Amino acid sequence: MRVSVDENDDGTQSQVEEYGSLSDGESTFENQCSYLMGVEGVVETALNELSHENHLQVKEEIRNKISALETDLCEKYTSALTQVERYREARCEMDRRFDTQYQRKIAEALDNHLTTVQWDHELSSQIEERKIRSDTAYEEAKRKEKAFHEEKLRQEKAKAESELLDYEQSGTPLALAMPFVLFGASFLHFMRMLSIKLHKTLLFHFFVRCILFTTICNWFSGHLVPFLARLRVEEAKRAALEAERRAVKEAAERLGSETSTRAVARVAQEDAGLQMNANAGTSSKVLWAAESALNFEQARLHKFKEVDERNQALRSTYNKDLSSYEKLIKRSINQIRRSTKVVSEKACEIVEIFHDPHCPQSVSMAAFAKKVLSYCISPDNDAFACAYVIVLVTSQVPHAMDLLLAELHKACIYTVPKHITYSESAFESKGAYYKVLGYKESDGKLESTMDYLRRLESYMKLYGALVQTEVQGFQNTHGLKEGWAWMARFLNTLPVNRDTAVALSAFLKMAGFALYRKFKTQFIKVLSYIWNNFLQELKAWEDPAREDLNLSATIRDIQNYMEDKLFLKEPEGRALMGGALL
Repeated sequence: MRVSVDENDDGTQSQVEEYGSLSDGESTFENQCSYLMGVEGVVETALNELSHENHLQVKEEIRNKISALETDLCEKYTSALTQVERYREARCEMDRRFDTQYQRKIAEALDNHLTTVQWDHELSSQIEERKIRSDTAYEEAKRKEKAFHEEKLRQEKAKAESELLDYEQSGTPLALAMPFVLFGASFLHFMRMLSIKLHKTLLFHFFVRCILFTTICNWFSGHLVPFLARLRVEEAKRAALEAERRAVKEAAERLGSETSTRAVARVAQEDAGLQMNANAGTSSKVLWAAESALNFEQARLHKFKEVDERNQALRSTYNKDLSSYEKLIKRSINQIRRSTKVVSEKACEIVEIFHDPHCPQSVSMAAFAKKVLSYCISPDNDAFACAYVIVLVTSQVPHAMDLLLAELHKACIYTVPKHITYSESAFESKGAYYKVLGYKESDGKLESTMDYLRRLESYMKLYGALVQTEVQGFQNTHGLKEGWAWMARFLNTLPVNRDTAVALSAFLKMAGFALYRKFKTQFIKVLSYIWNNFLQELKAWEDPAREDLNLSATIRDIQNYMEDKLFLKEPEGRALMGGALL
C-alpha cells in the first residue's frame, strides 16, 4: 500500500494534509471535549465529595442522636430502677416497722398480762405469807404470855413460901404451937396407953391421929389465911388501879376519835349500802379508794390494834420499865445520817433491841414505827437514809413493816392511797372532817393548811423513798411493785385536788427514778397520762384568788419534773456516802 501511496503521493498529499488538517481539528475538539469532561469530572468529584461528606455528617449526626438516645434511655432506665429499688426498700422498711410495732404491741400486751398474773399471784402469796406470819406471831405471843403468867405464878408462889419460911424462922409460930404440940403428944401417949389396954384397938389410933391433924391445921390456918387475904387485897387494889388507868386512857382515845370513827362508819355504810348511778355524778361520793387498798389498810390496822392491846397488857403486868428501850430506839433513829457505816450501825442496834429478851418484841416494834414517823417530819430528816434503815430492819423482822405502814396510814391517808370528801351527812363539822384527813389539833385549834401539807409531803417522801429502796442481800417487803400498784390505784381512783397533787409530786420526786428504771415505757405512759389528764384537771381546779386553791407551785413542780426529765437523774441523797451496802 506504500506504492499506492507513493503513486498517489501527489494526489493524496492534499488529502493527507486535508486529513491532517481534519485530524488536527478533531484533536482540538477532543481536547476541548476532554477539557469539558475534566471540568465536569471535577464538579462531579466535588459533588461526590460533598455528598460523601454530607453522608458522613448525617451518619455522624445519626450516630450522635442514637448515642444521646441510648444515654438518655440508660439514664431513665437507671433512674427508674433506682426509684423501684427505693420504693421496694421503703415498702420493706414500712413492713418491718409495722411488724416491729405489732410485735411490740403483742409483747406489751403479753407483758401486761403476765405482770398482772404475777402481781395477782404474788399478792395472794403475800397475803398467805403474812397470814401465816401473823398466826405464827400470834401463837408465839400467846406462848410467851402463857410462859409469863406461869413465871409470875411461880414467883408469887416462891414469894409466899419465902414469907411463910420467914414466919417460921421468926420463932413466934413455934412458940404458939408448942402448947398444942405438947398437948397433942401427951394426948397421943395417953391414947396409945389406953389402946394397949384395950388390946390395941385401931379405932383409938385413928381417933388420936385425927385430933392431932385437926390441931395442926388450925394452927396453920391462923397464920396462912391472913397472909393469903393480904395477897388478895393487894391484887384487887392493883387490878382496880390498872382498870382505872385503862378506863381513863380509853375515854381519852374515845373522845379524840369518836368523830372520826363515826365518819368512817358512815362512809363504810354509804359505800356498802348505796349504789351510785350515772345521773348522780361524783359529787356525792365520800370515800375515794380502791377496794384492794382498803383491804390492805384494814389488815394492817387490825394487826396494829392487836399489837397495841397486847403491849398495854404487857405494860400493866411487866415489872420492868420499858421506856428505856424506847429511848434507845429513838436515839438510834435520830442519829441516822447519809452514810453507809452509820446506816448499818443504826440498823444493827435496832435489831439487837428487837431481839433483847428483856423487852417484848411487840413493844420495841411499835416504838420503832412511832419514832420513824416522828423522825420523818423533823427538820433534819433524811428520807433515803431512813428508808435504808427500815429495809435492813424489816428484812430481819418482817412484822415491823406492817406496823410501820399502819402508822403511815393513820398519819397520812394518801399512803393507802385514799381520799375523803366532805359531806354534811357524814361529818358533824368541818373540824371533824379535817381531823379525819389528818390535821393535828393543839390546844383546841387545828394546825394550818401549810403545816398540814408540809407534813403530808414529808410522809409521802418517806413512803416514796421506802418503796424504791433496794439493798443487795436484803428483801424489801414493800418495794417497787407495791409502789407501782400505789401509783395505779392513785391515778385510777383518787380525785384531782390540792392534797393529791402534793402527794403525787412528793412521791414522783423520790420514787420516779427507780420506777423508770424498772418499768421503762410503761412509766412513760403513766407520765403522759399525768401530763394530759391530771395536770389539765389540776389547772382547771386551781383558783389563784383563793389561798387554799393556789396551786401554781405544785403545778410548776410537776411540769418541771416531766419537762426536764428529772426521772432520768438519780435524786440527791439516794446514794449513800461510803459505797453501797453489803
